Amino acid sequence: MVPEPLTREDLQQHIDVGGIEAKIIPLDEHTATVNDAARVLGVETDQIIKSLVFMVAGEPLLVISNGTARVDRRKLAAHLGVGRGRVKFASAEQTLAVSGYVVGSMPPFGHRQALKTLVDPAVTRLETVYGGGGAVDAMLRLTTAELQRVTGAEVVDVSEDVA
Repeated sequence: MVPEPLTREDLQQHIDVGGIEAKIIPLDEHTATVNDAARVLGVETDQIIKSLVFMVAGEPLLVISNGTARVDRRKLAAHLGVGRGRVKFASAEQTLAVSGYVVGSMPPFGHRQALKTLVDPAVTRLETVYGGGGAVDAMLRLTTAELQRVTGAEVVDVSEDVA
């Protein structure tokens, strides 16, 4: 039996229990894209982060990058010491199973299971970022220092080089 997805209330409880300095911001509309989220929040697109689950040799890995950047699977594979073919995007079902959140709502922490996490340095150069808020109509605001503290993320360049 598949457990019920986690919600923004579950995320808020995780924030409260963990003493995490982060705020869930309810939105009046579903923001399906990075551009939509930035527009609604009145921030730069680089401040929107995405939390992506990859399956690496069968194990889940969370990668946090700027919303407009694309993750380079070759860089990810090289860093992890595996062939590129061993690095795959997790399916929506796999993402839900390991994180507890549906795609499009996933926060960078507070998942069903602890996930090894990598964060792109482009994210850490910003002061404040906005990620999934546990629901498709919510965003999470926090500093990158708090993001790194809470996730224990390793800073690794995983974004495709822009030509």
